[in-house]
Amino acid sequence: MEGAEAAAREALSTEKAFEREALPAWSEQITVRSVVVSTALGVFLSFIVMKLNLTSGIVPSLNMSAGLLAFFLMKTWTSALERCGVFPKPFTRQENTVVQTCVISCSSIAFSGGFGTYILGMSKKIAEGFDEAKTSINVEEPSLGRLIAFLFLVSFVGLFSIVPLRKIMIISYKLTYPSGSATAHLINSFHTPQGAIQAKQQVSILFKSFIGSFLWSLFQWFYSGGAGCGFSYFPTFGMEAYRRRFYFDFSATYVGVGMICPYIINFSLLLGSVVSWGIMWPYIESKRGSWYDAELPRSSLHGLNGYQIFISIAMIIGDGLFNFLTILVRTSYDMYLKRRRPAEAATKPFAGIDNNERQALSFDDRRRTQVFLKDQIPTSIAAGAYVLLAAISVVAIPHIFRQLKPKHVVWAYAVAPVFAFCNAYGTGLTDWSLSSSYGKLAIFIFGASIGARDGGVVAGLAACGLMMGIVSTASDLIQDFKTGYLTLTSPRSMFVSQVMGTGLGCIISPVVFWIFYKAYDVGLEEGYPAPYAKIYRGIALLGVNGWNQLPKYCLRFCLAFFLLAVAICALKEVAKHRGWWLQDYIPSALGMAVPFFLGSFFTIDMCVGSIVLYLWSKSDPVRAHMFAPAVASGLICGDGIWSLPSSILSLLNINPPMCMRVFSAETNFQVEEFLYTLRNPSAT
Repeated sequence: MEGAEAAAREALSTEKAFEREALPAWSEQITVRSVVVSTALGVFLSFIVMKLNLTSGIVPSLNMSAGLLAFFLMKTWTSALERCGVFPKPFTRQENTVVQTCVISCSSIAFSGGFGTYILGMSKKIAEGFDEAKTSINVEEPSLGRLIAFLFLVSFVGLFSIVPLRKIMIISYKLTYPSGSATAHLINSFHTPQGAIQAKQQVSILFKSFIGSFLWSLFQWFYSGGAGCGFSYFPTFGMEAYRRRFYFDFSATYVGVGMICPYIINFSLLLGSVVSWGIMWPYIESKRGSWYDAELPRSSLHGLNGYQIFISIAMIIGDGLFNFLTILVRTSYDMYLKRRRPAEAATKPFAGIDNNERQALSFDDRRRTQVFLKDQIPTSIAAGAYVLLAAISVVAIPHIFRQLKPKHVVWAYAVAPVFAFCNAYGTGLTDWSLSSSYGKLAIFIFGASIGARDGGVVAGLAACGLMMGIVSTASDLIQDFKTGYLTLTSPRSMFVSQVMGTGLGCIISPVVFWIFYKAYDVGLEEGYPAPYAKIYRGIALLGVNGWNQLPKYCLRFCLAFFLLAVAICALKEVAKHRGWWLQDYIPSALGMAVPFFLGSFFTIDMCVGSIVLYLWSKSDPVRAHMFAPAVASGLICGDGIWSLPSSILSLLNINPPMCMRVFSAETNFQVEEFLYTLRNPSAT
């Protein structure tokens, strides 16, 4: 009986399926074709991430999409050469992993680079929406050269800060890194005979979805010739609902995002929309003239805009602070247990799983550990590189942002490795990166210590960028190491790929941002509102000015919603710890907070995506599970890549030929009456 069970476990081994394949050296895993494909995909996904970053600020994980697209392009490359009589080296799962790593490290700079948060938060365009701190010392206009220089300084430091701890994270602590593990299993499945057939079907579905989404975006463009024109402004649920930002804007991107995001996140977004735009803002608006001056412009922080921004900030900080403290406590307790029983940890490298699991995974883990420890990255080189980059940054960053002094940069680089470790460890446990929470903490600390008179707003935002750049890249690197560990990819080739991707991202992402920034009114209500830029500047203003600038009763609302966010997070944590069925139905406080400022139009789109996925799963669960990620990725990619030709057309002053707008019956009568008087002046 035991022999039969052992044979069954061996049959389930992933690495047994690849046992006869020769393992390529680390230098052979990085090829010219992989660099070319990585660069092309990096540009492609950077446009998608940038568009999402500048519209709603919600960016789903694209790891699996990148793995699938890498497989498709590399297979297309090798097949084309074979048809021409050239037989290249086989495309391996290691090369697939290297491409995926390079692409994600490149495109993630479009998010962690802060183009939709702290960079825009410094700009004059965003500062004009606030009443305070609009002097030149607290405003910095984006500059392409300065952006590239700053990103090169801060992005690489995170890589070198965490490299010495990779064995502890992956081998000793056996952290799961769910997204990295899921991507590895996907890549492994592609390179088995059965998985290759399934991957071909997924690629076909993705391509059809991509073409449909792209053509739909092109079709919409023809009707968007003016402000408020096109399908994106169609009052689906009536004019009053449209005024409250409740409408379906026909965005393929957010329908796809809704298919990827968990149901509870989409429900949380919709719930937050109803609570804010359906109940709270109409109530507070009814107090206009009583709680705040009725003559204030809509953008003033002393009016409705102040309630929207700061209540949203309160919920985001409440959620982030709770998760930060929870992960910190969990990390400390976990490390305490491991240090308390070092002998057990040394003799039981797979501690934390039962004996049956350990026997089932023994061959795979033995093989993976052997490869993972083979190509070392010397700790001395990593430490030396960190110190060197930190020294250069101490001198260079104060020249990029004059509000930051060398001593501020020294302090930031002194604490950054600690935060990088905490975030990387927490991501491994929960799959939730809190890099933005560390960034917000830096805004408060540096902004308050410097003050508004000396440019504390810009200094806090720049410190946020420094901290986010280091902490985010560190957790991304360890997650990619986990993917490499599960696909037998050399850590050295993974690190080189990460460095190449980060370098590409430091150039590609600022250029992509610059295209958007020059082609559109980024930061305004229409098109690309960049809501988090206003939120981050609002946090910086709180740091330098305190609570005095808030409108009447706003602080009470902020405290109430801060406590609500903490209570929701605590209830979710307790339900998860005790295994209550309720845990799957508790909303996300962060998800609820996002539409408080932005509105609910994108939440409707995402809920449509959830409904499509739910109905598909009910009617054909097997095909839905297999092809839904490919359909969603195609919808996101097709609509996202349209932003490139759309931006080029805008830069060339080529405008859509038609404007489609919907009016209420009363407004339509007035318009017709006005047009009639223009055509028949004698009738007046």
